[in-house]
Amino acid sequence: MPRTVALKSGLNNSNRDQAELAKFSQLAHRWWDTESEFKPLHDLNPHRLAWIEAHAPLSGQRVLDVGCGGGILSESMARQGAHVTGIDLAEKPLGVARLHAIEAEIDVTYRCLAVEDLAAEQPQQFDRVTCMEMLEHVPDPASVIQACATLVKPGGMVFFSTLNRNLKSYLMAILGAEYLLRLLPRGTHDYGRFIKPSELARWARQSQLDVVHIEGVHYHPVTRHYHLGPGADVNYLMACRLSPC
Repeated sequence: MPRTVALKSGLNNSNRDQAELAKFSQLAHRWWDTESEFKPLHDLNPHRLAWIEAHAPLSGQRVLDVGCGGGILSESMARQGAHVTGIDLAEKPLGVARLHAIEAEIDVTYRCLAVEDLAAEQPQQFDRVTCMEMLEHVPDPASVIQACATLVKPGGMVFFSTLNRNLKSYLMAILGAEYLLRLLPRGTHDYGRFIKPSELARWARQSQLDVVHIEGVHYHPVTRHYHLGPGADVNYLMACRLSPC
C-alpha cells in the first residue's frame, strides 16, 4: 500500500532562500564553463556519478535530481540510460540546463518547483532520488529529506551530499576553498548551515530512510584532484534506502 507522510504546508514558499537563489542565478550563464566557478562540480561529477552507480544502477530507472541547477549531474545520469527529471527553484539555471540538454541531444525533463510540492504531486514515483550540494542552501533541510523519502519507491535509493560542520570543514571549505584557493566565490557557503553526518542520518531515519553508506569527498590542494574515501570531515556523500512498507 502507498506510504503516506504528512508534509508541512506552505513550504513551497517558506523553504527557500531568495538570496541563495539569486546568488546562483547570477552565475547561471557560466554553469557549463569547466573553468568557471563551477569547475569543482565538473571535476567532482564523475566521482559522484560512479558512486551512485555502484550503489544503484541507473539504466532504465526513473530518477529525480533535486536542486539540479544547470543540469551537470542530471545530464550525466541521463547518459547512463536513466529517465531523469531535474527540479530547482531558480529559473535561470534551469533555462541553462534546458538549452544545454537540447544542444547535447540529451533527454531530461526540467521543472521549476519545490521538492515538497512534487512530493505531494507524485509520491513514490521514482526509483532513485539525488540531492547533491543543496541541503546546506535551504532553511529547512529536514523538510527536503522528508520530501525525497516521499518521492522514492519503497526499497528505492536516495543520495545526499553536503558539508560537515566542524573546525576542519570551516578551514577547508570556506577559508581554503573560497579565500585562499579561490575555488568558489566568497560567500558561497554559510558555515551555520553545514550539516553533521549524525544530523543528516537522524533526519533520514525520521523519514524512514535507512543509511546504507557514508563516503568522504576529499580534495588535494596540490594536484587539485578529488577522490572519494573514508572520512566525512568536510564534504561527504550519504546513500539511503527507503524502508519497505
